[in-house]
Amino acid sequence: MATPLSTSLVEFQNVRFGYGERLILDDVSFTIPRGKVTALMGASGGGKTTVMRLIGGQHQAQQGKVLLHGLKDSGEVLDVGHMKREALYLARRRMGMLFQFGALFTDLSVFDNVAFPLREHTTLSEDLIRDVVLMKLNAVGLRGARDLMPSEVSGGMARRVALARAIALDPELVMYDEPFAGLDPISLGTAARLIRQLNDAMGLTSIVVSHDLEETFHIADQVIIIANGKIAAQGTPDEVRHSDNPLVHQFVNALPEGPVRFHYPADSVDADFSQGAQR
Repeated sequence: MATPLSTSLVEFQNVRFGYGERLILDDVSFTIPRGKVTALMGASGGGKTTVMRLIGGQHQAQQGKVLLHGLKDSGEVLDVGHMKREALYLARRRMGMLFQFGALFTDLSVFDNVAFPLREHTTLSEDLIRDVVLMKLNAVGLRGARDLMPSEVSGGMARRVALARAIALDPELVMYDEPFAGLDPISLGTAARLIRQLNDAMGLTSIVVSHDLEETFHIADQVIIIANGKIAAQGTPDEVRHSDNPLVHQFVNALPEGPVRFHYPADSVDADFSQGAQR
């Protein structure tokens, strides 16, 4: 009898991670539900991108576990930090990544950018690759742009090409690093709808790192706000929006004053200027 799949795809158990003496995540635990859109939010430098790097195995948790549940339609639970290279590479093939600003190969056409992971990781014939690429480009509305170069498409179109590339291998998990950064309102709305529609149509699990509160709250099933190395809030967008945590309240309402300060910690202005006068 097959082991039933977990309702979670990714699980962090008491994860601790830092760069040198700078602690980024401190005893962090949460789950990413299968088939849902989870938003990771918080102030810049709070550890959101670090979470994605831990999931992808670029970094290893210094304490705790990062678990992948049931990849490849099995009930197997994989600890990313203890996976051997071959197993890690196989797991990464089940993940798609949309990098900030797209990160397209500038010397490859739109078609060849989307075809790249298929040529690298499969033995499909060129005829089959062509069919898959055209299907993925059609899903993001850019089948007619297949022969253009990245320099010939707009920023919003480039982000959609990158999304087509991210789903080329039919991943189970897609991670989006600031997918709305630098987009005009029309392109931003289009990108947000695509993330939601593709997640539901393809049965994906999506993790969205974003600072765009309104669009992200509109498409997310779950929101996790990371602050000061901890989980400041976790729940539905409505639950997070009405959190009584002072930091979450400041973040959600874009308040200039609160736990997150404008000034980096420093000596008093008088002390700094008086030291200069004494030199």
